[in-house]
Amino acid sequence: MALKRLTFGPAKPTGAVIWLHGLGASGHDFSSIVPHMDRPDLRFVLPHAPVRPVTVNGGMPCPSWYDIRHMGSGPGRESAEEVHQSAKDINALVQEQRDAGIPANRIALFGFSQGGAMALHVALRWPERLAAVVAMSTYLVLEASLEAERSPASDGMPAFFAHGTDDGVVDITRGQRAHDLLADRLDASWASYPMTHEVCIDEILDLRDFLGEVIPTV
Repeated sequence: MALKRLTFGPAKPTGAVIWLHGLGASGHDFSSIVPHMDRPDLRFVLPHAPVRPVTVNGGMPCPSWYDIRHMGSGPGRESAEEVHQSAKDINALVQEQRDAGIPANRIALFGFSQGGAMALHVALRWPERLAAVVAMSTYLVLEASLEAERSPASDGMPAFFAHGTDDGVVDITRGQRAHDLLADRLDASWASYPMTHEVCIDEILDLRDFLGEVIPTV
């Protein structure tokens, strides 16, 4: 079943941004930020994750791209099956944009926290070079299989990693690790902001500038 989503933009966009929310949220979380990107020529697709039980949420169902079983390090932290299913659903969103005639190099994947982990997972495995990936307050999932599954087309893809210095949900060291592991494969930049597990105006403005570089106005 196709993911439900919010869609903003013109009937004939020159590019697309697929923006993935974090655990327990929805596509509405970033809808108010879209105007700040100042790109009326682009289509913004903000999907809603399926509702499923989440172990670290006491087993209570909430919107989630995959189950998080524990917050420690090591294998088994996330449900690999659910990561793969969500990847298929997000791949379908990317393919929709391709089928609509938008070239891969004008499609970007943005994500926050759990959504950022999925943005990295999908962008690194997509068979074509995408315009960019944005990883906000996030980390890598299924890290052990990345090298075997990574698409060579992702080499040199622009990537913007951002994290709050006071993040008490996803420690900044996890974001730094993701950046450092991928720095020699991607055209990666790193930014930190004096904030918790959130988004701030300086980050939004930096993201706007980054978007203007990776998907130029035509």
